[in-house]
Amino acid sequence: MLKKLAWLVAVVLLCPYSWATAAPLCLFISSYHVGYDWSDGVERGLHKALDGKCDITSFNMDAKRNSSTEHIQKAALEAKTLIEQLNPDVVIAADDIAAKYLIVPYFKDASIPFVFCGINWTVEQYGFPFNNVTGMIEVAAVQPLFEKSSAIAGKISHASYIGADTLTEAKNLSRFKQAAKELNIELSSKLSKTARQWIHSYKQAQKSQLIIMGSNAGIENWDEETVLNAIRPYTRTLSVTNHGWMMPYTMFGMTKIPEEQGEWAGQIALEILQGTKPADIPIIPNQKFDIVINKSLLETANITIPEFIKLKAQPFRQ
Repeated sequence: MLKKLAWLVAVVLLCPYSWATAAPLCLFISSYHVGYDWSDGVERGLHKALDGKCDITSFNMDAKRNSSTEHIQKAALEAKTLIEQLNPDVVIAADDIAAKYLIVPYFKDASIPFVFCGINWTVEQYGFPFNNVTGMIEVAAVQPLFEKSSAIAGKISHASYIGADTLTEAKNLSRFKQAAKELNIELSSKLSKTARQWIHSYKQAQKSQLIIMGSNAGIENWDEETVLNAIRPYTRTLSVTNHGWMMPYTMFGMTKIPEEQGEWAGQIALEILQGTKPADIPIIPNQKFDIVINKSLLETANITIPEFIKLKAQPFRQ
């Protein structure tokens, strides 16, 4: 018995911090999938903030490729079970699906703190903040995008919005409609389920003075080379976007930066781990945007970017 006790004492002396210094556990719940540019960028930012400070486990709900309510509810239950099994110190949840199907029904005012990011425009529909929830909403530079478009193409009276037929795109479209109305711009729109439908919408939109490119995420049968080959012969009208991954098909972008969302969420997670209550941390919008120009498509359409815009822009690199 004395020998066994002496052995235990030796282990403790040799490893005095083995338990005390164990890193906290941070669980990242993504609404979408690995390989989706936005989700990948959010996760890169998250790792930048948390690597070496928190052990990170990830779970992907895959709601962009599998958008049925049945799949999403099943994924939310799987995420709930994982949270209950792991009992993480903090959960970081990205985008609307995780908020609507996971946080709201299962973890309102729960003991586990949540930091969200990537929720589009507003959190009113989810009732945030909860006592255990704070985060960063995702907003697009809508008014500045219209202003830059006018500086490039002249006065705009009619524009077209094209994107995917998804919940996120419907929310984005509503914001552009509101801004267009305030600027006395007539805005037509078409949200597509398939690449073929989107290509048709792009061709039709050439009749407008401006094409606003929403996201293609959720559009079936999308192939970059096929889409580019299909649209290039028809490309004449200025196209603009808020999405970095749409720049292969778009002339001008004021794009949101997913890494900003992930890095901020990671920094807030660290604050919570140090004792700050989520309810004491205000919900804020993203602050940063990149200005990007696609020289190839601009040349195809024979459109020139004013020098004062070009000086602040970065070239799109395939």
